[in-house]
Amino acid sequence: MDWQNIDTVLLDMDGTLLDLHFDTFFWLEHLPVRYAELHSIDRVEATQWLHERIMQEQGTLNWYCLDYWSRELNVDIKALKTEIRERIAFRPHVHDFLEHLKGEGIRRVIVTNAHRDSLTLKLEETGLDQLVDRIISSHDYQVAKEHQGFWHRLQEEEPFDPSRTLLVDDSLAVLASARQYGIAYLLSIIQPDSQKPGRDISDFNAIEHFNEIIKK
Repeated sequence: MDWQNIDTVLLDMDGTLLDLHFDTFFWLEHLPVRYAELHSIDRVEATQWLHERIMQEQGTLNWYCLDYWSRELNVDIKALKTEIRERIAFRPHVHDFLEHLKGEGIRRVIVTNAHRDSLTLKLEETGLDQLVDRIISSHDYQVAKEHQGFWHRLQEEEPFDPSRTLLVDDSLAVLASARQYGIAYLLSIIQPDSQKPGRDISDFNAIEHFNEIIKK
């Protein structure tokens, strides 16, 4: 990275700074089990129905909204997430990378689609808020990062020069949206979930771990 030309680094949280395994495990394994128990239905049936229902909201703010899913599924999503909070973990070299940015005088802003309740839980477990300059949730703007409206709202509250800004995000859809908005430096994550294989990414530059872009 040409750090001389970067003033601001926008950072996704889940799958970028934190291991996506927590979220993957929750939605694909823990929630179906607990949903089946709470509603006295077959686990296989619950798993299939939940997957189909959740996929209907992909790319929308509802996809990320704990309040929405709590209402739709008649369960306390926040409480169920708390049951497995010990699985929340940093990805490798995150602390070193954030310290590197601080040392370079580069502003560090987390921009996440995570709901505020999920964000609070993860901050309690990690102290991530102490390692960055600001955290912004797309729920504050009522529009997900996949849409142009998010970046326009972000620019109003957190002025940044797109030509001198780096976005690191594991979501290719979000990176595409940021590219459309004009953010010059875009970087993806090859293996957001430590328990799943790495991805073959061709549309954007991508790294496995942050130590690859820390100035030696």
